[in-house]
Amino acid sequence: GEITSKPMVLFLGPWSVGKSTMINYLLGLEDTRYQLYTGAEPTTSEFTVLMHGPKLKTIEGIVMAADSARSFSPLEKFGQNFLEKLIGIEVPHKLLERVTFVDTPGIIENRKQQERGYPFNDVCQWFIDRADLIFVVFDPTKLDVGLELEMLFRQLKGRESQIRIILNKADSLATQMLMRVYGALFWSLAPLINVTEPPRVYVSSFWPQEYKPDTHRELFLKEEISLLEDLNQVIENRMENKIAFIRQHAIRVRIHALLVDRYLQTYKEKMTFFSDGELVFKDIVEDPDKFYIFKTILAKTNVSKFDLPNREAYKDFFGINPISSFKLLSQQCSYMGGCFLEKIERAITQELPGLLGSLGLGKNPGALNCDKTGCAETPKNRYRKH
Repeated sequence: GEITSKPMVLFLGPWSVGKSTMINYLLGLEDTRYQLYTGAEPTTSEFTVLMHGPKLKTIEGIVMAADSARSFSPLEKFGQNFLEKLIGIEVPHKLLERVTFVDTPGIIENRKQQERGYPFNDVCQWFIDRADLIFVVFDPTKLDVGLELEMLFRQLKGRESQIRIILNKADSLATQMLMRVYGALFWSLAPLINVTEPPRVYVSSFWPQEYKPDTHRELFLKEEISLLEDLNQVIENRMENKIAFIRQHAIRVRIHALLVDRYLQTYKEKMTFFSDGELVFKDIVEDPDKFYIFKTILAKTNVSKFDLPNREAYKDFFGINPISSFKLLSQQCSYMGGCFLEKIERAITQELPGLLGSLGLGKNPGALNCDKTGCAETPKNRYRKH
């Protein structure tokens, strides 16, 4: 399901900044019975997934998780309380033929995770890990950064290329004040996004009403078109992104296999006839550096030290999966089938890069095919008048 799924666009941010209104606007859902509920107070309490369907239809979270053909079945692990807060809406819109939108509950700084009844941060992380584009939406009047927003940006670490910051409701401010707010936004976010190149910021008002007079309507319109082109680019690159995702996952699997194999080799080397197997392995897991577990992997293979997982995670891993349940990688080879490790090595170094290369040959990266993606289908908005 995850491999065949469409690109996912995730909307995050504080409460009542215009996330749901923006989705209604992009899909032309306002004034229909399936528009997302909006208001000045915190309104969205569910994770809402907007997908393509032949007719307008609502799908319960329990049904979505039970369908293994969809990419949302792994969400079942977060429990029934969460599934009651998950809802799917099928909409017959051209844009949704190519992309899936996910609206999230707004961040409320004084609310604890326990009050939500499910692990909010863990659920956000699941969606962040699978999102192709992440819109973090802000309101000019809500630029304060609290603990829950800090936690969210920690979860976004390593996904900076997918993040787009949106300063929404920009026409509610005069030009001079807007410049000050823009600067204040960067000042607030600078400690949280520690990268050389800052994420792209879009400044506009994403809703169907006319811009207020004496505001920079030309700028806002250009920003809106630029955002649609950005969204279209993600849709166009969906195959490349999917192959890159599979390759990234294969690298993780390979590193994990090499580490478990190294733990197992060390365990077999240290075991003697009179040894207590449990104590021997406990010693290895408690201090893997003493036995050069991680350094051996780096020395023998083309593994980056930045890709190595957390050492502490292996204490928990072997607590659930006893070392005796594993076989050495060298024993997992057959004359007809070959070796698992060789197969995954070949996929990482040759097959998947070759597939990426073959896709690139037949593409014109400069062309934005709006007929195909539906980006030309503008919702009922100000474009029609001007």
